[in-house]
Amino acid sequence: MEIVLIVLVIAAVALLVLRSKKKSAEAAATALADAKADARQSIERLGGQVYNLIGTDTPSKQALADASERNIAAGSQIDQATTPEQARLAKQTALEGLYYIRAARLAMGMDPGPEVQGIDGQQQAGRVTEERKVDFEGREVTASPDPSDRTPNYYPGGRVAGRPVPAGWYSEPWWRPALVAGAWGMGSMFLFSAMFSGMAGVPAETAAGGDLGADGSDGGAGDDYDSGDAGDSGDGMFGGDDGMFGGDGGSMDFGGF
Repeated sequence: MEIVLIVLVIAAVALLVLRSKKKSAEAAATALADAKADARQSIERLGGQVYNLIGTDTPSKQALADASERNIAAGSQIDQATTPEQARLAKQTALEGLYYIRAARLAMGMDPGPEVQGIDGQQQAGRVTEERKVDFEGREVTASPDPSDRTPNYYPGGRVAGRPVPAGWYSEPWWRPALVAGAWGMGSMFLFSAMFSGMAGVPAETAAGGDLGADGSDGGAGDDYDSGDAGDSGDGMFGGDDGMFGGDGGSMDFGGF
């Protein structure tokens, strides 16, 4: 009799464990499906904008090239996503692309359209509120709150290799080397200080170079699944995971707003 009771107890416990595992698997599948659906809304919105806009000047063409890169990257990311976090990062990439769309529309004198949800690190990075020119490694780097032939590279603001880069228009995607290498060069602290120190729209921590974290990398959307640091005309996932899309001038580089 005792043996029968032991067997029944073991069977009951095994049944409970199986049911618990089944419920956990169902919950995980639901969470992933919901995250993918949420990401696809932003990806589809981005795709529609990318294919319906044509740049009319250098800044808008560059911003649209960056938006197109983000669109491709987000599509690839969501197809490969197997966890809710990976799906979230795909959405981040799409949101970066939508910021590039807004930048392109503004550069062409158009209504920027609906507001876009914030992206990782954007608020902490701040934004360029005045024009600054800095001599850096033998060249002049310019930051401006407005697009022009001198500042055609837009970045939506966020973290690159662990440091916050303010949203704004730049003469070149100077953050690109950090995206590709995953770490900033020796002279980067000077560039941050000279470019952003005392600027109203940029937090003091950002002007000082920000917090690199334990490994000096972004640690966010730009590690495996990038959020958009990889391609920019200027940063981002395929973004963060840069190096995947490169380019210069009106092509794709690694940038980001």
